[in-house]
Amino acid sequence: MKTTPIRRGLRGYISFLMVMSTGTILSLMMIYSYRSAARSQSVQADVQLHLDYSEKEEALLRSIVAIAPNRAMRAMQSGSDASTTTRNPLRWQNIFGDALDQSNARRSIDATLVSSLNLTNSRLGNTGDSSLGTVSRIFRAATNESGFVSPGINRSLGAGYPAPLTCSDTTASSRDITYPIITNSKVYGSLAEGMVGLPTGNYPNFNLINYPQINFGYCRPGEPFVAKRNWWMFQMDVADHDDNLTSAARFRRQFVFSIYEIPSQLAISASSFMSLGTYSNGDQWQNVTIAGGVFAGKAQVNGGTSLTGLTSRRSMTVSEGSQIGGHTIGANAFAPGVRELHELTTGEFFPVSLPSESGRAAFIPINRGADYFDRIAHAAESSTVSTTSWNNYSVGALQCAMRIDITDCVSTTNPTPTVLRFSYMRNGARQTVVEPQVTGIVSGLPPGYVKVCDENQSYTFNSVVDVAYGANGRFFFQKAVTGSVAFTNARFGDPIVGTFKGGYFRPSPPYEVKVTPGGKTCIAVYPERFPAYLTMIGADGPAVNHSIVANVDYAASVRLRKPSIPCTDLDYGLILEECANLSAFTKGFSVVTNLRLYIGDDFNITPATAPPNYPAGKVFYPPCSLFAPEKRFGVEMDPFAIQLEGQIGSLVGEDAANPVRPLDSKGASGQSINSGRITVNLRPILHPAELPPVTMMNWLVVVEERKKEYFTAN
Repeated sequence: MKTTPIRRGLRGYISFLMVMSTGTILSLMMIYSYRSAARSQSVQADVQLHLDYSEKEEALLRSIVAIAPNRAMRAMQSGSDASTTTRNPLRWQNIFGDALDQSNARRSIDATLVSSLNLTNSRLGNTGDSSLGTVSRIFRAATNESGFVSPGINRSLGAGYPAPLTCSDTTASSRDITYPIITNSKVYGSLAEGMVGLPTGNYPNFNLINYPQINFGYCRPGEPFVAKRNWWMFQMDVADHDDNLTSAARFRRQFVFSIYEIPSQLAISASSFMSLGTYSNGDQWQNVTIAGGVFAGKAQVNGGTSLTGLTSRRSMTVSEGSQIGGHTIGANAFAPGVRELHELTTGEFFPVSLPSESGRAAFIPINRGADYFDRIAHAAESSTVSTTSWNNYSVGALQCAMRIDITDCVSTTNPTPTVLRFSYMRNGARQTVVEPQVTGIVSGLPPGYVKVCDENQSYTFNSVVDVAYGANGRFFFQKAVTGSVAFTNARFGDPIVGTFKGGYFRPSPPYEVKVTPGGKTCIAVYPERFPAYLTMIGADGPAVNHSIVANVDYAASVRLRKPSIPCTDLDYGLILEECANLSAFTKGFSVVTNLRLYIGDDFNITPATAPPNYPAGKVFYPPCSLFAPEKRFGVEMDPFAIQLEGQIGSLVGEDAANPVRPLDSKGASGQSINSGRITVNLRPILHPAELPPVTMMNWLVVVEERKKEYFTAN
């Protein structure tokens, strides 16, 4: 048997010191690597936590912008102050709490998403995940006071803050720290002097202030515009709620929440679906000049239309060939980078915009639609948190100083009005006169008649008057006469045979029942007659009685029915005549009606004395507004041509199936006026003295951060 010898290797040894040293080094390297990874993870977790808080805060701000104006409106509505249940949701505390819910800030990941992942025994690693149940730990007033906000009224907080408002209504001012109060009693007073563009003594309600630095181009950022700014300051720090768990230290950010009240002031301004550039028959606009921007709920720009600027609340379509701000705006106007490239290369503000481009801003047109025209449709409001009720704030028909109502007619088949009711303001109180529309024999004389002569005598009247002839409660009447009037049986007839009679008169009211050549029964209003008539009846002058609403009081008589919108030939109409010279209305003149409006004469073509601080050399016309569901030009016949100047708007909703064409015009017959005979020159309102007594209102809602480096800037 053969065996193979075993080979033996070289002898060696193991150094325990080397093994331990190497092991120690490797262990230290592993520990260092672990510690570095742990630190990196901690830093990343901290960064992620701060990012999470930042995203929550941005979502919170957007939610506040959406919620707060709604609560401000509700605070103005009837019954909002009726109980704790109706009041509590309107508080700033609950506004902030609801913003936490709406923004999903109370959880880091939605429960539905966690469930969809189908993970069992999962644990959330976000130490900042919290229900955020204590709102006061997150939001608080910006100044050293209790509460959640610091209101900008009745005090000046110094440089870096907006111009403060003054409110002498103690109820409104005391509630402003608890609720978002919008009220007519907030005005610009001496505290705002020098912080707004014009003296507050002359223009307390609306003044010239700077447009905020946002992309929504109702005006250009920093440009003066006519508005009133309600504002509240607050501090916010979401991290403070759970900093004992997260150790996340963040400074409290200060924000200014603002509701700008903006009277409609652009050349064309409406929250409607509007078609611009063409008439309904397809003709292109011609002889049309539009200065300044245009605002529409939705906009459709046709043909080769050229506009200075276009702002839409929902969407816009601009056809090829149309230009906005001197530039051709294509379908990609809102693509990322287009705005920035335009502003960088041209140095100009981008001429088209949507409110969605400004994440912390919202534009809210206060559009009540057909309700805006009808005072009868609204019941009296009570128990409101705000001292200004919503209907009185947003319905033009309720804002008019003078009112004329048809309260009865002959029968359901004969709509001839038999009674008119007129009311006006005197020494701050409303006065009402009921006037039977009579021309035959009646018992007694209506109020205001004065005897001027006896039977068979004459009297000369230099102004338009109503006259009566008779005695002992039996009279014949004639309305709207002037010149020499003979009070004889030959002229009037004998209302009471065998009795010595007399002649009586009163200034003719600046309104009457009138029938058009087409047979439509209307109320005719003569604005130029109002100043003398108001003096005669002892009313406040046209600086107070500066607006009139004409309605049918369908609640007063079963013989009357509510006017239809769109208007029909079966409804009454309203005629405006003797309205060329409105210079006596130093604060302007407004008409609101739910009837078809016939403009029978030149309207407001006489310049008036310019008010204080009005631009030198600029011709001033009394600011006027006409609100009606339909307008027609002419009464006796269709006009050959019309010329429009000022501003145009619409109360049609933006969800209407068919677009509004704001420059379409009809004559008295209902036929469209030839587009070649329409001349339009529209421009924006640039001065608060140009605001009419009744106007449409818009709210611009903005939340802006007041950064520490800008605290000293106004």
